[in-house]
Amino acid sequence: MNQRIRPYEGVVILVPEASEETQKTLFKKNKKIIEGFKGTLHSVDTWGRRKLCNPIRKERTGLYFHVTFMAGTECIAELERTMRINDSILRFMHVRLDERVELDKHLQKFKETLAEVHAREAKEREIREQRKRERRPSMPM
Repeated sequence: MNQRIRPYEGVVILVPEASEETQKTLFKKNKKIIEGFKGTLHSVDTWGRRKLCNPIRKERTGLYFHVTFMAGTECIAELERTMRINDSILRFMHVRLDERVELDKHLQKFKETLAEVHAREAKEREIREQRKRERRPSMPM
């Protein structure tokens, strides 16, 4: 059966103690699975250690990774099967992307949106700090 290769993106959250060797091994294994199903790995971005909204298996932080690749549905099923049995993975999610948009363009738009969100968060943080300073009573000398 000839399967259609489609663009996907995924987010993987690892336990915060995961060593660099564990991370490399995981993504080498994933790349091998993707290529085994005649797909291609496009990019792997490390977002680093971030705080989780809700604890997962008593962990409050995790190592985040963003992945884009081309694959078929059987490949996604195999990737998810292997991730479910890996103890170093807290959570993962794969989303099929619009086939009409190239992965490069999608990734560029994604990074631009991420930069906008970071800028907005920084501005909001600055406003909160300014309001905090204004509310503090000044100490008389």
